[in-house]
Amino acid sequence: MKNQHIKGELKENLPPFKGSAIIETEKLPIKLWLPEDEMDEDTLQQARNLANLPFAFSHIAIMPDTHLGYGMPIGAILATKGAIVPNAVGVDIGCGMCSLRTSLKDIETSDLKEIMGIIRNTVPVGRNHHKTAQDEAWMPEKKGSLPIVEQEYESGLRQMGTLGGGNHFIEIQKGSDGYIWIMVHSGSRNIGYTVANHYNNIAKNIHEELGSELPIDLAYFPESSEFFELYYNEMNYCIEFALANRKLMMESVKAAFLEITPGVEFSNFINKPHNFADEEEHFGETLIVHRKGATRARKGEWGMIPGSQGTQSYLVLGKGEPHSFQSCSHGAGRVMSRTQARKKLSLKEEVKFLNDQGILHAIRHKSDLDEAPSSYKDIEEVMANQADLVDIQIALQPLAVIKA
Repeated sequence: MKNQHIKGELKENLPPFKGSAIIETEKLPIKLWLPEDEMDEDTLQQARNLANLPFAFSHIAIMPDTHLGYGMPIGAILATKGAIVPNAVGVDIGCGMCSLRTSLKDIETSDLKEIMGIIRNTVPVGRNHHKTAQDEAWMPEKKGSLPIVEQEYESGLRQMGTLGGGNHFIEIQKGSDGYIWIMVHSGSRNIGYTVANHYNNIAKNIHEELGSELPIDLAYFPESSEFFELYYNEMNYCIEFALANRKLMMESVKAAFLEITPGVEFSNFINKPHNFADEEEHFGETLIVHRKGATRARKGEWGMIPGSQGTQSYLVLGKGEPHSFQSCSHGAGRVMSRTQARKKLSLKEEVKFLNDQGILHAIRHKSDLDEAPSSYKDIEEVMANQADLVDIQIALQPLAVIKA
């Protein structure tokens, strides 16, 4: 194994690797938590590109929900020394999920429909924003130089508390613990997108000026660059914005529950981002750990791994597995692209599958098929592939879903 960057004494104490496979053809090993033959060649090539970066540390970790991304696979973890890669965080900085337990043990379908109607009227989805600025108290504290945040701040006040599109959702679920749960998946909206594109474009321009032979989609800032700190500061603001965004949506969902089921109480709030970079200690070194579509899973740390709007999601506790940089998957992962799903899947069959389960779902038109259950990997296989990374605590069955 080519873990040449791990200190000798730590390497010797490393527990055996329990994932699916290790690819050792590149500069650094690529550790997989799914069979290699389940990865398409383009995604594999992106993983190889990561393994050959001169500043990559120890190995690359690939989670079982992996699929093709921009520059770096979704479901990948890249640890670096002295460099940060904007595209290894992605365009939806701070995207993640939060969960909240209600005191309800059951809920009538009629009440659920009314709650969902209120949520649709109070939480803008897709490209929609609030018509008026939200309370500025929801905006994160500004720390350091934040030129793009300052530029986007006013529009951010109207984006706060909005869902967005794609795979973002608000879902009401029945837990195996007997309680009704709420889960929200969303990100940093246009403020994060603008920050991500701004710095990725700067990194690409520097990359081209220097004539670098590295893949341009993995253009980076060395620690010595003024843009390293600028990007890091703005990225962290967007991570905090994304959390505040989810919290404000949760407040809207709570208000809807309280209107229809007075006296309901809420507890056990969990938040997990899955598009971020952070300074962490691993193998005796201080590293910048990039997680793109991956969740931190330190020992005893709560997390969420959603399936699809037609399958179970899971609340888990991390095991702190060092081989994965203490990480796990962020969901089931796509088995086909959005375009493929719209072309190949049957609207009638997908709707029947959801209706038969009694789920108040979000599949109405052929254009919605990119979020149909069949466009995602089998969540049960994904969970089995990462049994060494997390312990399942609560299974969550979908009852009702809102998507753009």
